[in-house]
Amino acid sequence: MRTLKLHFPDDALPTLDSFVKQTKEARVFRRAQAVRNVVQGQRLQTVSDALQFTYSALRKWVYRFASQGTQGLVDRPRSGRPPKLTCALEQHLNRRVDPDPVHHGSLSSQWSCRALATVLAQQTGVQLGRESVRCVLKKQ
Repeated sequence: MRTLKLHFPDDALPTLDSFVKQTKEARVFRRAQAVRNVVQGQRLQTVSDALQFTYSALRKWVYRFASQGTQGLVDRPRSGRPPKLTCALEQHLNRRVDPDPVHHGSLSSQWSCRALATVLAQQTGVQLGRESVRCVLKKQ
């Protein structure tokens, strides 16, 4: 394996340390940890084996950090339709599960995914399928 011909700024380690403490996404956290180990002087192959990254992926993240800083470690926006289910909508759905469905006109004492989707559509105007509701509830 070739050695990296990159030079990191003097404040690279403190920057990565603070970034690791602030990030909430697991993938970005792992990337920052791996890049931090490389900046400390460990070999790419050693870090990729220890943290179960592919060599090429780790090399890409190290080069992105060298050129873009911590912004290079964050996922780039993806193309496509934005998801209907936002965080606020997900929280609203989770709050609906707690009360009894009979209060919302249901004949059953337990929620079904279809009934939750109907109530959510009436309250928020966002049409979700029962499978989307099921996925949200499964995360809990």
